[in-house]
Amino acid sequence: MIIGKVGRRGQLTVPRSVRRSLNLEEGDRIAFIQQGDQVILQPLTSTLLDLRGSIPVTEPQDFDAIREQVI
Repeated sequence: MIIGKVGRRGQLTVPRSVRRSLNLEEGDRIAFIQQGDQVILQPLTSTLLDLRGSIPVTEPQDFDAIREQVI
Protein backbone atom coordinates (compact mmCIF):
# COMPACT_ATOMS: atom_id res chain seq x y z
CA MET A 1 0.00 0.00 0.00
CA ILE A 2 1.27 3.47 -0.91
CA ILE A 3 0.06 6.35 1.27
CA GLY A 4 -0.42 10.01 0.31
CA LYS A 5 -1.51 12.98 2.39
CA VAL A 6 -4.29 15.56 2.22
CA GLY A 7 -3.22 19.08 3.20
CA ARG A 8 -5.17 21.83 4.95
CA ARG A 9 -6.75 23.16 1.78
CA GLY A 10 -7.57 19.73 0.37
CA GLN A 11 -4.41 19.44 -1.71
CA LEU A 12 -3.40 15.84 -2.23
CA THR A 13 0.25 14.82 -2.17
CA VAL A 14 0.80 12.04 -4.70
CA PRO A 15 3.74 9.87 -3.64
CA ARG A 16 6.82 10.04 -5.86
CA SER A 17 6.61 6.35 -6.82
CA VAL A 18 3.05 6.87 -8.11
CA ARG A 19 4.00 10.06 -9.99
CA ARG A 20 6.86 8.24 -11.67
CA SER A 21 4.81 5.19 -12.62
CA LEU A 22 2.09 7.43 -14.14
CA ASN A 23 4.60 9.89 -15.66
CA LEU A 24 2.95 12.76 -13.79
CA GLU A 25 4.61 16.15 -13.74
CA GLU A 26 3.75 19.42 -12.02
CA GLY A 27 0.62 20.92 -13.56
CA ASP A 28 -0.69 17.63 -15.00
CA ARG A 29 -4.39 17.03 -14.49
CA ILE A 30 -5.81 13.94 -12.79
CA ALA A 31 -9.37 12.59 -12.80
CA PHE A 32 -10.70 11.28 -9.49
CA ILE A 33 -13.14 8.44 -10.20
CA GLN A 34 -15.15 7.45 -7.15
CA GLN A 35 -16.35 3.84 -6.98
CA GLY A 36 -18.12 3.20 -3.71
CA ASP A 37 -15.66 3.90 -0.91
CA GLN A 38 -12.63 3.85 -3.25
CA VAL A 39 -11.12 6.49 -5.52
CA ILE A 40 -9.25 5.74 -8.75
CA LEU A 41 -6.73 8.30 -10.00
CA GLN A 42 -6.56 8.56 -13.78
CA PRO A 43 -4.15 10.91 -15.56
CA LEU A 44 -5.81 13.09 -18.19
CA THR A 45 -3.73 13.03 -21.33
CA SER A 46 -5.33 16.02 -23.01
CA THR A 47 -8.34 18.29 -22.81
CA LEU A 48 -10.10 20.38 -25.40
CA LEU A 49 -8.20 23.40 -24.10
CA ASP A 50 -4.91 21.55 -24.67
CA LEU A 51 -5.95 20.96 -28.29
CA ARG A 52 -6.75 24.64 -28.91
CA GLY A 53 -4.62 25.92 -31.77
CA SER A 54 -3.62 22.46 -33.02
CA ILE A 55 -5.78 22.83 -36.15
CA PRO A 56 -5.07 25.76 -38.46
CA VAL A 57 -7.81 28.37 -38.74
CA THR A 58 -9.44 28.52 -42.17
CA GLU A 59 -11.88 30.90 -43.75
CA PRO A 60 -15.50 30.57 -42.56
CA GLN A 61 -17.47 28.04 -44.60
CA ASP A 62 -20.78 28.79 -46.29
CA PHE A 63 -22.61 25.61 -45.29
CA ASP A 64 -25.75 26.55 -47.23
CA ALA A 65 -23.70 26.73 -50.45
CA ILE A 66 -21.98 23.43 -49.67
CA ARG A 67 -25.34 21.80 -48.96
CA GLU A 68 -26.70 23.03 -52.31
CA GLN A 69 -23.70 21.53 -54.13
CA VAL A 70 -24.25 18.15 -52.48
CA ILE A 71 -28.01 18.01 -53.07
